[in-house]
Amino acid sequence: MTPARSAWLKFFATRLFVASIDAAIIAFAYIVAFILRFDFQEPSWGWGKVALSFVTVLAVYLFSLFVSGCYRLSWRRISVSELPRYILAMVLGCAILTIMRYLLPDISLSHIRPPYSVILISFVLSTVGIVSVRCLWRVYWMASQKEVELLERDEKTFDNSIAARYVAGRTVLVTGAGGSIGSEIVRQICAAGAARVLMVERCESALYEIDREMRSLSHAAELVPLMIDINDSTRMERLFKKEKPSLVLHAAAYKHVPMVELNPEEGWRNNTEATRLIAELSLANGVERFVLISTDKAVNPVSVMGKTKLAAEKAIMALDGATSFCAVRFGNVFGSSGSVVPLFRSQIAKKEPLTVTHPDMRRYFMTIQEAVSLVLQAASRTEKAIYTLDMGESVLILTLAENLIMQAGFRPYVDIPIVFTGLRPGEKLFEELDISEKSAYRTDMAKIYITKTEV
Repeated sequence: MTPARSAWLKFFATRLFVASIDAAIIAFAYIVAFILRFDFQEPSWGWGKVALSFVTVLAVYLFSLFVSGCYRLSWRRISVSELPRYILAMVLGCAILTIMRYLLPDISLSHIRPPYSVILISFVLSTVGIVSVRCLWRVYWMASQKEVELLERDEKTFDNSIAARYVAGRTVLVTGAGGSIGSEIVRQICAAGAARVLMVERCESALYEIDREMRSLSHAAELVPLMIDINDSTRMERLFKKEKPSLVLHAAAYKHVPMVELNPEEGWRNNTEATRLIAELSLANGVERFVLISTDKAVNPVSVMGKTKLAAEKAIMALDGATSFCAVRFGNVFGSSGSVVPLFRSQIAKKEPLTVTHPDMRRYFMTIQEAVSLVLQAASRTEKAIYTLDMGESVLILTLAENLIMQAGFRPYVDIPIVFTGLRPGEKLFEELDISEKSAYRTDMAKIYITKTEV
């Protein structure tokens, strides 16, 4: 059975359950209405005909709720804007019953023509009950629903004391400081006690945001926002000579595989040549440690982006001197601008179909905080190495899409479809991030491995 068919079967089953709850509410309201109307006495035509009349009332109200589209709405996402639909559906049912009472005056038809007062009382009670149950479920769901484990694991925390001691008091240069990774690096090195943080970013708005955010926080670091293109050799050389950073964290890069695939020359210039330039300037200006933020796509690359990052790794590893060079490979960063998560969330917000390239596609994911924490630990080490981070088990992108839909309170395939678009140029079904003994050495830091592959 396909996931879509399974989802629809589940949807129909839950709708039957919802209708049964509505039936119970309407039944309770109808009984209470008769008790109130007849002062707790049995009506002259008997409880048997009251029961028969309830069948008519129930059918009318369920029909009204159905044709009004109420049974397509999700309880856990009920909002103020949806409440009028339920009220109007009940008003429709009440109107139908009132018309039936008026057009069928014969008392022998009492089993299909309840009294006006009973119609009105049961309408009020039923409406309040049906709306209240949905609102209460919404409140309960919001209070008790734990966030869907999108990564299918708990977020890891690490002992960063060694990294903090290394960063403390230093002048640190961060490239791509306004990006997802770069901005988190800035946050964590400021928290670790860096003395001076050189934030290099060519996007004005991104640089403004991280600068504004950090200035609103309490920390001792001196912030220097620098709107510079890392490919500008003249300005970058002036910067290194003036500031003499002791640690360089190079996060600036093009990361969208399809875009780099379509613009290979620019990808090479920004990802490879700019890395070579900054690494050579680091060597020439006495930088103690240079860290390249790399990617799992550099392992046996098939995309242009992966090849540019592998070439960047080779470029820094070919340099010799006082500067200690390293690269850190990891997979997708959850929620970063380069990951699929923002795309999915944007599509969910618009209630558009989620676009998944292939039902079997898997990717490794880490949170931004996890990845940067490990990057700073790697920065505090001394080896000239290509590090690979242990990212746990890979995640099925289809499952991630389904979980994101459910986290937003919708039903996969019912409220929001999932469509498969096919692999794009340069994409793999599985990324090759191997930390087994044949491919990597374990370090004394949890989750950090030294890659055996020669570059």
